[in-house]
Amino acid sequence: MKQLSEYIKVLNLRAEVANAELPIREITFDSRRAGEGKIFVAVRGSKTDGHLYIPKAIEAGCRAVVCEELPSITESGVSYMLVSDSSEALARLAAVHYDYPSSDIKVVGVTGTNGKTTVATLLYRLAAELGYKAGLLSTVANYVDKKQVEATHTTPDALTLQALLRQMVDAGCDYCFMEVSSHSVVQKRIAEIDFSGGIFTNITHDHLDYHLTFDAYLKAKKGFFDELKKDAFALVNADDRNAQVMTQNCKAGLKTFSLRSMADFRVKVIESLFEGMHLEIMGQEMWTPFIGRFNASNLAAVYGAGYMLKWKPDELIAALSKLRPVDGRFETIRSAGGITAVVDYAHTPDALQNIIGALNEIRGQGNSLITVVGAGGDRDPFKRPVMAAEAVKGSTKVILTSDNPRSENPETIIEQMMEGISFADRGKVLSITNRREAIRTACSIAKAGDVVLVAGKGHETYQEVNGVRTHFDDREVIKEFFEQQL
Repeated sequence: MKQLSEYIKVLNLRAEVANAELPIREITFDSRRAGEGKIFVAVRGSKTDGHLYIPKAIEAGCRAVVCEELPSITESGVSYMLVSDSSEALARLAAVHYDYPSSDIKVVGVTGTNGKTTVATLLYRLAAELGYKAGLLSTVANYVDKKQVEATHTTPDALTLQALLRQMVDAGCDYCFMEVSSHSVVQKRIAEIDFSGGIFTNITHDHLDYHLTFDAYLKAKKGFFDELKKDAFALVNADDRNAQVMTQNCKAGLKTFSLRSMADFRVKVIESLFEGMHLEIMGQEMWTPFIGRFNASNLAAVYGAGYMLKWKPDELIAALSKLRPVDGRFETIRSAGGITAVVDYAHTPDALQNIIGALNEIRGQGNSLITVVGAGGDRDPFKRPVMAAEAVKGSTKVILTSDNPRSENPETIIEQMMEGISFADRGKVLSITNRREAIRTACSIAKAGDVVLVAGKGHETYQEVNGVRTHFDDREVIKEFFEQQL
């Protein structure tokens, strides 16, 4: 046990088994995966406490336990290591177990309320375009070079994270681009990762069901930058009012990107159409199939990160122009009758405001914008009325519908969204709980030249109701309707 205790801050050690008799082949924090030769780390989560499952882990064969509180009854033949923070210990043990993979690969983290997936994914694709091997850890998918690995969380748990980084190193990857969620910072999932750089896209109200206050949410995001080392870079969006707060205690080299003000990396939107944008980046012009000022900001972040990674500026512009939008992010579907449907993952008030604003800049005068939107269940309830208000503010017609209600009543969620809409505006709002029918209704009332925005789920191919996931893809519903109209 002395060997393990060297790597974590052990407050109290009850070593009842000699180290030679206790070979540790694996680490787990899930009692369902406990067994002989494994060390069980009891982690306190937001929904359950791993300490409650210590007896189950021991029963399964674990003979070593890391915990913040010793059980009232300790078993003979089991060694207990008492620590102040089990989550931190788990991250440390995971890094040791996989031989500190982040020291052998350049890891760049992307954090913010919106844009994380797009920026991380585009950096991964850009690296490949420039001839580098890279890995990706994102909400949509994880990649080890070109091999796809299923993504279950925005940022994986510490064990999975270190395992994936080790796979990337072994596969010869030069870089790893990863989303860094606020949850992962607070829960120490990213502890023990040697980041080469961090990117801040923006921050707006979200995840208050977990963080409770916006200040706590902001502090969580800021915690990522607080831990960056001197030789890393911190690239932040100068157009976000919290950019300076984010880097107050940051030791890394600070760089900024912007669409509106002086910054290290400037981007200007020259022209914006449904087919894409004409941009000027650092004095060089380029055409991109991306749409909307928020995507121009994302591309500024990608260019800035590439520059900080010492990729050649001329090659960067050429490679950037070849990139295509991420699945479910401003994905357009055209009907033969001249209707444009847009599917987007926008699930926060700010994201909804951004995409609606972008569509209103592009759509023709006299054409309508019909927005279909819901809100996820078992998630931040405070944003629901605000999202509805944003949808109504910029749309001709709004259809409130079900998203992923999870364990909540979808009609209750819609009622909470309706609270954000004034009585004067309720005449332009429909409530259709069935998402399929809501989308089909929006498409049916749209005319040639109109735009239908289906927001909230984007790339997701399921709908979760009462804990059960069934296949559901907004894009399939839209295409099916358009084909039936031929």
